[in-house]
Amino acid sequence: MSRAILLVVLLCFMSKTFGKILSECDLVWELRKQSIPENEIKDWVCLVNAASSRQTDLVGPPGSDGSNDYGIYQISDRYWCETDDKPGKGCSVRCKDLLRDDITAQIECSKIIHAAHGFEAWFGWAEKCKGQTLPEIQC
Repeated sequence: MSRAILLVVLLCFMSKTFGKILSECDLVWELRKQSIPENEIKDWVCLVNAASSRQTDLVGPPGSDGSNDYGIYQISDRYWCETDDKPGKGCSVRCKDLLRDDITAQIECSKIIHAAHGFEAWFGWAEKCKGQTLPEIQC
């Protein structure tokens, strides 16, 4: 009996750590819920597709400056999130909070980055979305 309980507890922890890949419609619904303007939705979806393929728990490889990028927006720990246990840097958030399946913190941080630098802050958007025909949203 105790082994079964231990197995269930371990599976619960494991399911929390793997993250998920959001469907495009789930992403669109979350963006709308977080008051992203409708005329920007296509850019946000394209950005997320380019940055992370909608994978909530993605941590990118270290950049040339040693920084890492977190979550669906690949938000840098150099400027925007804190790797320690206390929220900090530009978004006043812990980097590990940008890896949750609930992407509210990721969207809030991306809004701060966008307000400061626009979509140009993300190389993925500049390379794959800027000046391109953006995908139609069918949600």
